[in-house]
Amino acid sequence: MNYPIWQLGYPGGMLIALVAILHVFVSHFAIGGGAYLVVTEARAYRTNDAGMLDYVKRHSQFFALLTLVFGAVTGVGIWFTIGLVAPEATSSLIHTYVWAWASEWVFFYVEITAAILYAKSWETLDRRQHLRLGWIYFVAAWMSLFIINGIITYQLTPGRWLQTHGFWDGFFNPSFWPSLFTRSAMCLLLAGVFGYLTLGGEASATRDRLVRWASGWTLAGAIALPAGLSWYFAVLPGFSKPYFSGIVVLQHAARGGLTFAAVLVAIALLAAWKPRVMRVPLMTVTMLCALGLMGSNEYMREMARKPWVIQGYIYANDVRADAIPGLQQDGAAAHARFVAVDAKSDNYGRELWVLECSACHSLDGYRSMRFRVKGWDAEFAKEMLAHLDKTRGPMPQFGGNEADRVALGRYLASLNPPEEHGAVTDSNRMRVGERAFQVHCGNCHTINGSFRPLRGAFQGSDAEQVENLLPMLDSMSPNMPHFAAPEEDTKALSSYIAEEANRPIKAETTTEKPVGGGVR
Repeated sequence: MNYPIWQLGYPGGMLIALVAILHVFVSHFAIGGGAYLVVTEARAYRTNDAGMLDYVKRHSQFFALLTLVFGAVTGVGIWFTIGLVAPEATSSLIHTYVWAWASEWVFFYVEITAAILYAKSWETLDRRQHLRLGWIYFVAAWMSLFIINGIITYQLTPGRWLQTHGFWDGFFNPSFWPSLFTRSAMCLLLAGVFGYLTLGGEASATRDRLVRWASGWTLAGAIALPAGLSWYFAVLPGFSKPYFSGIVVLQHAARGGLTFAAVLVAIALLAAWKPRVMRVPLMTVTMLCALGLMGSNEYMREMARKPWVIQGYIYANDVRADAIPGLQQDGAAAHARFVAVDAKSDNYGRELWVLECSACHSLDGYRSMRFRVKGWDAEFAKEMLAHLDKTRGPMPQFGGNEADRVALGRYLASLNPPEEHGAVTDSNRMRVGERAFQVHCGNCHTINGSFRPLRGAFQGSDAEQVENLLPMLDSMSPNMPHFAAPEEDTKALSSYIAEEANRPIKAETTTEKPVGGGVR
């Protein structure tokens, strides 16, 4: 909490993602494309294929322009955005791996120099020298990936670094090699995908050969990718693996990635069989699918790390884990240097929202907080804040004392006040009870569904027995917040749970899911 908060009106992580995914997309092409250039050039010399050589020359100009201009600009954009959105984490990455970054920048300097010379020296260097220059570029580019991969994977699986803070313990962490293999496979795939873009428009036997050649690279990467992803998933931290079965949006991302990969394989096979189908419309679909595959993979990698930005060290809201005890004892205002108001101010809750929540949530847009706290009153919000990391797996611990929870709870409750349902009667009791269940229980439980069903606990109980049990939930499990709701809502909720838990139901219809899509 040593830095001011950059308020965008939407989560800063979204801006980082938009810049980073485009950068990673092009930078992986810059690595695989380097190998693609030099191998294709060597093949053209070996087979005395003048058409392929002309294609490589044309492709090298496109390659240098895209990777050196767009890639470099978006790379600077990543540093700019992460420095403003997550300054604490960015500072840690720089100080922990300062020599790694310095080494990467040396490789990057060699990379851009070699790329420019390679694209401009077709007529001035002999074949052997030109090929050697291409290999220098590829090795430097892949070494940049090697170094950055160590830093990125350390954020998810720091391993022994958490105990030793040793450079190599963090760099060669448990997910280093699986990630490097996966990213190298993605580089091959993108080399082929981008290889389609400079084929030219006129149908010819040479163009057909080049389509098949590019398709071979795409298929090679696509074949290696599943093995890399399986290896990578096997080394994920234990807390993150359940996310893939418990968080709906993550399941969608995984299915989306598989779909994009399947479409790419189908297109590459079709193009290898009938090269002349590879025209602008199909090229556009191929490029969008490749971007979607990269985006879904990066999204899953980021989500698997939640609630951390550096696992076990710094939370996603840029609060250090070792600072939490002090914040919970003294309150956030005592440690945050840029809180604009006093802790006793009426606006303090809003300041806490900006400080602790806005890194991942917006008020009304992406990951809308107004939607997530629908129906919460101030007391329930205060209790939920004390159990965020228990009831919602991807959420960090709340960094504040009870007074902070009261202030932020009031602010959250003001975003979407509970509905006025009037007096509870026999005619509306179940509707009110269902709504109360969605607010107080539905983030973590279903009644008859497959996710943490309550049926087993309450089957055979009547409404009075359920009502008597509700105030004791937090004493039965420390992961449960203290139950707090108006008396009429409590009675309606008890009736709803008792009726649903005792309702005859067929096994195949138990498909309800928790409202919040939680995983804990």
